[in-house]
Amino acid sequence: MSEQQIMDDSTSEAGNAEPTPAEHAPAARGPLGYGDRVQLTGPKGRLNTITLVPGGEFHSHRGMIRHEEIVGLPDASVLTNSNGEEYLALRPLLSDFVMSMPRGAAIVYPKDAAQILSLADIFPGARVVEAGVGSGALSLHLLRGIGSEGRLFSFERREEFADIARGNVAAFKGRAPENWTVTVGDLQETLPSTCEAASVDRVVLDMLAPWECVDVAAQALAPGGVLICYVATVTQLSRTAEEIRRSGLFTHPQSSETMVRGWHVEGLAVRPDHRMVAHTGFLITARRLAPGTQLPELKRRASKSEFTEEDLASWLPDIGEQGDAGAWTPQAVGERGKSDKVLRKKVRETQRFARERGAEADAEGGDAHSSR
Repeated sequence: MSEQQIMDDSTSEAGNAEPTPAEHAPAARGPLGYGDRVQLTGPKGRLNTITLVPGGEFHSHRGMIRHEEIVGLPDASVLTNSNGEEYLALRPLLSDFVMSMPRGAAIVYPKDAAQILSLADIFPGARVVEAGVGSGALSLHLLRGIGSEGRLFSFERREEFADIARGNVAAFKGRAPENWTVTVGDLQETLPSTCEAASVDRVVLDMLAPWECVDVAAQALAPGGVLICYVATVTQLSRTAEEIRRSGLFTHPQSSETMVRGWHVEGLAVRPDHRMVAHTGFLITARRLAPGTQLPELKRRASKSEFTEEDLASWLPDIGEQGDAGAWTPQAVGERGKSDKVLRKKVRETQRFARERGAEADAEGGDAHSSR
């Protein structure tokens, strides 16, 4: 599924009893069965993502399909609804799943998750710290990257977001992964007690003020380990880069953003799509230096790019004598929050989602910790 179709039609179903844990966990291959997530593509290319449950039905204004008619079909099969219209049934890819799963916080898009896995060199068996679990989209990508031998330590300040992430991960995996823990609390307070010093291979920060966690991330990282931060605005990017430089604990930070433009290719009509997935966030990476190592200064020609502390203070609100760290708020960087009522609804939705997929999303999680 294209990332342009963010509002991939939610499940449209009727006649479903209250779901109970399915007898069969979702499968990665083979015939479609109960508990599987299925992506139905209609005659006009519109996508509808459903979870197959006993007695379930998919309804649209074009007709109805019973879930039992899909169960047993090979992946990538075509079937007809009650009005004779054809639908393509596909088992969603991971990128499709994260775009259609229930959300509390905004997700890391697949295009950025792919870059994070590449730039941070997430490898099978890696020990990875993730701060800012959100709705669990990046957690799913990281879990796939580290494999069954790796360990993912996720941290989240808000219990509601942690619950939503647990539900989504359990729904995709069919169970709560044994090599994944979710700790509720502030990273600066909880990371030292969760991971020993120099025991982590990678640290991924997706939060409002990652510069506040540079020192604690450095403490956890082994020499040569990678720190990668995902931020939404140029002011956050600048502040993070300067803090990494000031710490003296990392290599020179590298910054980038990723834009994806699809193409329409049909016969002789070959042109860029009218829409594209442009800016979603910036990535900034650096590697942990060995203890006691002093990074050589880069030799550059004198230029107008030289700057002072006063220059930084002119647009970074917490720099300088009059700096105010409290100026960094979600609203100040354009984040749109959700009410507690909406988040509680999303928690219930993800727990139901996990049950439909054959997994129990325990509110506390299998290996969850809480530090308030």
